[in-house]
Amino acid sequence: MDKNKKNRLEEKLLFLSPSPHQKSGESVPKIMWTVVITLIPASAMGIYFFGLRALWVMLVSILATATTEAIIQLLRKQRVTVYDGSAVITGLLLALVLPPAIPFYAVIIGGIFAIGIGKQVFGGLGYNIFNPALIGRAFLQASFPVKMTTWTPTILQQKSWMNAHKVSQATSNAVDAITAATPLGSFKFEKTLTPYIDLLWGNVGGCIGETSAIAIIIGGLVILFLKYADWRIPVSYLGTVAVFGGLFWLINPQQYPDPLFHLLSGGLMLGAFFMATDMVTSPITPLGSWIFGIGAGVILIIIRLFGGLPEGVMYSILLMNSVTPLINRYTRPRIFGERK
Repeated sequence: MDKNKKNRLEEKLLFLSPSPHQKSGESVPKIMWTVVITLIPASAMGIYFFGLRALWVMLVSILATATTEAIIQLLRKQRVTVYDGSAVITGLLLALVLPPAIPFYAVIIGGIFAIGIGKQVFGGLGYNIFNPALIGRAFLQASFPVKMTTWTPTILQQKSWMNAHKVSQATSNAVDAITAATPLGSFKFEKTLTPYIDLLWGNVGGCIGETSAIAIIIGGLVILFLKYADWRIPVSYLGTVAVFGGLFWLINPQQYPDPLFHLLSGGLMLGAFFMATDMVTSPITPLGSWIFGIGAGVILIIIRLFGGLPEGVMYSILLMNSVTPLINRYTRPRIFGERK
């Protein structure tokens, strides 16, 4: 064989195309819209327990986030990517962590802040440090604290209360927002435990998507099965809450709730499966995922048991989001041949 021809052949055989060399058939729109579908059970239960008002909050929130993203991308002369579903997920998740009676103008403000500050200010999808939906909720929590902590009872609770007190619907509506309480709030301030069947089924006061633990678990297991989320994060998050919650319960069961109550109440399930597992804001290494989940669990227990607020899922995830770049840096695998 001619020497030059042989050299050219060897060059072709040794040529490597740029990475990645193994490509997945998954796309951003496919992943995003699949996650939206997995949130349908939790959304449906929210509508069932809180009525059409919950549906309107979801629609307004999604419209606000999608519109904000499109406007910002147009102003920056970028391709509009609203149809990839990422803004829809942000809007839906934001709605699910809001009270059903929150005014629509507050929902719009939260949606604008979630996309504008929580996502686009960092450069858009893939560059944001914090979960955009939680950034929007944190802003609303600081801006409208009363409206964000005014809880309305479920439709079933309203009917039960009316029957017990023999009052009219008009009278009931007038006192709903004052008399309702979340399971975590009831225990923290009154030491009253909510029946577990209500926590599982969702007949409890609270945010729209934090009602039915079963509905959230169903959707969460689907995204874990499809590998759209790292299973280590919800397992370590929920496991840490169960372990530390159980330890304090064993020490003083009159003062602290049992671990099952911790797991089923509040926004823990929604946060563990759909917020903490966000691909952009969670660690990319297996060890990092364990650290992230354990850290979030410890922070949550501290806030729930010793903080001034009954719930701390939002803060636990946002705080761990802030250290995710550091976690990635110190848990990345060492490159072959690299010296320490």
